[in-house]
Amino acid sequence: MAMANNKTQCFACNKEKITYSCEGCLKRFCLMHLTEHQQMLNEELNHIINDYDQFKQTINEQKENLYNHSLIKQINQWEINSIEKIQQKAQECRELLINSSQRFIKDIEMEFNDLSEQIKQIYNENEFNEINLNYLKNQLIEITQKLNNSSNISIQQDSQSFINEISIISSKISKFNKWKQNAITVAGRNGPGQELNQLNRPERIFIDKNKSIFIADTRNNRIVEWKYNAKEGQIIAGRNGQGNGMDQLNYPTDMIVDQHNHSIIIADCRNRRVIQWLNQYQEILIENIHCHGLTMDKHGFLYASDYKKNEVRRWKMGEYNNQEIVVAGGNGQGNQLNQLNSPTFIFVDEYQSIYVSDRQNHHVMKWRKDAKEGIIVAGGNGQGGNLNQLSYPQGLIVDHLGQIYVADYGNNRVMRWCEGKEEGEVVVGGNDYKNQSNQLNSPMGLSFDDEGNLYVADCLNHRIEKFEIIL
Repeated sequence: MAMANNKTQCFACNKEKITYSCEGCLKRFCLMHLTEHQQMLNEELNHIINDYDQFKQTINEQKENLYNHSLIKQINQWEINSIEKIQQKAQECRELLINSSQRFIKDIEMEFNDLSEQIKQIYNENEFNEINLNYLKNQLIEITQKLNNSSNISIQQDSQSFINEISIISSKISKFNKWKQNAITVAGRNGPGQELNQLNRPERIFIDKNKSIFIADTRNNRIVEWKYNAKEGQIIAGRNGQGNGMDQLNYPTDMIVDQHNHSIIIADCRNRRVIQWLNQYQEILIENIHCHGLTMDKHGFLYASDYKKNEVRRWKMGEYNNQEIVVAGGNGQGNQLNQLNSPTFIFVDEYQSIYVSDRQNHHVMKWRKDAKEGIIVAGGNGQGGNLNQLSYPQGLIVDHLGQIYVADYGNNRVMRWCEGKEEGEVVVGGNDYKNQSNQLNSPMGLSFDDEGNLYVADCLNHRIEKFEIIL
């Protein structure tokens, strides 16, 4: 009986041999050429590794040489040119002022010399009466007033800058980013309730790199996580109902998710505390605080807003009793630039400037590091629905261009403001307060994912909405 022929053609040598398939290219090789093929793949992998190493070296070189960026030279040159313009203009104004003042003083001096001559003449002739004396006194009063009033010179400042403005435009996050106006519901969608596929007045959201959504499910007194495309969430803090026990929450309004150590810091609002959950172990970080908003900067400082004391305080992680300072407000309730009125959500930028949703004042304030008062960067024209107004602002994000995104709670919209501008623009919402895909009902928390999609905690619709970015 003849032996079965189990040989096939080798792709490399084209001979009939016992061959083996490569799972990558799906070609068949004899044993010798399969080994050679694998060697070639190893060499290619080494080339790729070398390319990756070179790219990593390039990144490190650019990180170390940020101040040598070619655009930095353009900025430096703009600075030099602008300073030269300012100095030149200032010198021109100084010279004009000095010349004008010299002429003015010379005229006064000539008048004075004429009067002096008249006095000498009267004195030498020794012939004068009350009329002469009154005349001399009045003339002296007149020229004294002229001298005291200086002249009709004044300074006029033109509101239009004579210096060319400069700004940085990034192609990654453009000032003109837009989002689809019809949202996708990514969490909730089943009305208010406490089932795992429901939410009840969600206030704060955070999107991680895997597009999982962490939600402060406020009226359900819990923090839940909805995995990407999940039909329901899972409770990660507060699974034991409303209460003040260490394993309970009462109206959580904000949170900070640390994905490195799997901890969550929670503004446990009605328990008047900030509490950290770490692998189901709880620790109270701050007590006796009516905290609504939380944030943390890159230096590890924790910031918390107190809507009763109308202030924002800062703590160094692990040193809360020693490092607590007021960084915004703290001067009682009011609408002055050194005051706040029911601050809620907060945001800190890389320069440790604090942005505050000053809810009852219907504006957003920015407090620079160590500032004694803030500036209004969004709203500031009373409560209303015009483009220069806000109504009970809530959720707050500031991008690296300084653009401020704010959940305009009372107007059922999300707005974008640029610092220094007198009005903002509607990004999404603003179409009444019902539950259609282009509508919001009292929006609260905001978040972006890595692709620039915008997520909104649509509070009174009890859902989380995703507005996809238009590329």
